[in-house]
Amino acid sequence: MGCMEAVSRGAAESGGHVIGITCNEIEAWRPVLPNAWVQEEWRYASLHERMIALIQGSAAAIALPGGPGTLAELSLMWTLLLTGAISPRALILVGPGWQATFQQFYRSFDGYVQANQRKWVTFAPDVETAVSYVKQLFVKP
Repeated sequence: MGCMEAVSRGAAESGGHVIGITCNEIEAWRPVLPNAWVQEEWRYASLHERMIALIQGSAAAIALPGGPGTLAELSLMWTLLLTGAISPRALILVGPGWQATFQQFYRSFDGYVQANQRKWVTFAPDVETAVSYVKQLFVKP
């Protein structure tokens, strides 16, 4: 089971409505269909359209360890947050890999990434912590 399938399964089993945001360009490159837990599919022609839909359709984002596609998605979301192009929302990066990557980025490009720009990115050591951050934002006692 892959990461997105596990997330979809967990969401479905806990009563969530699972939306798969897919695109033709990804499936042409790596033929993979939406997993069995997806209840609704939003399909786009291009990767760019898919990325915009992911961001615009989110109230918060949790980025699990991933590759260039995940990095592109979270970089775009961070930029849109910085510029005010989207309303404020949580951008949570899970795991030591993201934290090490961003800390190195901050050190190497310190003059380009001011402290007030860093506030948009939150690091969580694990999924449980990331979920607790989101619950603090959306679940009222």
